[in-house]
Amino acid sequence: MPWEYEPRSFPIGFSEGEPTKFFTPDFYLPDDDLFIEITTMNQKLVTKKNKKVRQLKKYHPDVKCKIFYQRDYMHLVVKYGLEEPDHLDEVVAPTRMPGQPEIVRLEDRGERLTG
Repeated sequence: MPWEYEPRSFPIGFSEGEPTKFFTPDFYLPDDDLFIEITTMNQKLVTKKNKKVRQLKKYHPDVKCKIFYQRDYMHLVVKYGLEEPDHLDEVVAPTRMPGQPEIVRLEDRGERLTG
């Protein structure tokens, strides 16, 4: 499966119409037109990344982005036989962000592309 590491940044914060804050998802899967953000169990980082993905959806509703939490990653590792499941007792089942993403291209909105 083709993938790209941090191929693009999206403006998610603005001051007087100019971008001041950007979000760069970890991976892009071109075959699925999907960005992936990986996070850890550190609650401070999880909260921060959840906020960035919400801002991404607010300003770029056409961009599909999913967050993979540590438990999601661990389930994939076990599923594909990369690690034994004996330490996964405390890891709960994977979750997904609710709702369908909407797609709006920056070019269609007359905005400058970054990245």
